[in-house]
Amino acid sequence: MKQFSRSALSSILAAGIALCGAQAFAQDNPPPDTAAQPSAQGPGPGMGRRPMDPDQMLARMTRRYNLSADQQSQIKPILQDQQKQMLALRQDSSISPMDRRTKMQGLRADSRSRIEAVLNDDQKKQFDQDQQMMEQRMQRRMQGGPAGPGGSPPPQ
Repeated sequence: MKQFSRSALSSILAAGIALCGAQAFAQDNPPPDTAAQPSAQGPGPGMGRRPMDPDQMLARMTRRYNLSADQQSQIKPILQDQQKQMLALRQDSSISPMDRRTKMQGLRADSRSRIEAVLNDDQKKQFDQDQQMMEQRMQRRMQGGPAGPGGSPPPQ
């Protein structure tokens, strides 16, 4: 009985020390100040990072798909509209999380089809490949697997 009490006491003491050490570490290393980096959209669901704004998305798409100035001027309003509608959905507390997710998926699909209508055949092919890769990464995340190429497996 004494042996059990000593080992239990040792375990409790070790856990207490570890907890105090973790609290001290957290106080010494506060989380980054997110107020210094405002975002109209806030962090994406489960992503822990800010989504790109329409200008950043357009710049990335321009580099990736070699968009012409005319294509950029057609795509930018699509991205701005998507951002505005997504923000409205995130701020609407009357919608259930499942309904919100469904509506957001619909918005993304609508934006994708509107963007594809602006792209030429080669750009569409690359855009479709990129969209498929993103969907696969999202599915793996939802299933708890690695986030993508080079992603780490889930903790054991």
